Amino acid sequence: MWLRLRRADDLRKGGNGVWLVQPYRRREIREDRKHLEARARRLLKSYLSADAPRKQRYYEVIAGAAAACQPSVSDSSLESAQLNQAAAKAALNVVKVRARQAIDRNEQLAELITDAYATVAIAYRRASTAYTVDKEMQQLGTAAVHLLTIVTSYVTAKSARENAM
Repeated sequence: MWLRLRRADDLRKGGNGVWLVQPYRRREIREDRKHLEARARRLLKSYLSADAPRKQRYYEVIAGAAAACQPSVSDSSLESAQLNQAAAKAALNVVKVRARQAIDRNEQLAELITDAYATVAIAYRRASTAYTVDKEMQQLGTAAVHLLTIVTSYVTAKSARENAM
């Protein structure tokens, strides 16, 4: 079964205005909303209100989550969208396991770690173009991608400073 969606920008470009979306995409988005959305929003909001030392803590936790989700690539023919999907799936699985085990009850660091994995999952899902049919998730994913970019810059600069010493 395919979902038919109308896109105004496609109509303006002379297209037929109908995009077909595979059912697995709808399932992914529903699952992301269920397991990831609230956690990622919480992390992004608390990051924005954090002072500089706390932001560095966020960077380190998010960098760790992102590094842990990187797929081991033995097949160089995989496209970046497939790699992003694999990383998103790995992060989602971590969030599910941590939620099942209730790791983050009453412990701020554990909650931050779980929220970081949720944010990483949404960023990678956005990078794999999974949210093209869901404007809200696309916007959340864009914010998560921006934060991941900041984290990458921070880690790179920190590493360069340490190597220079």
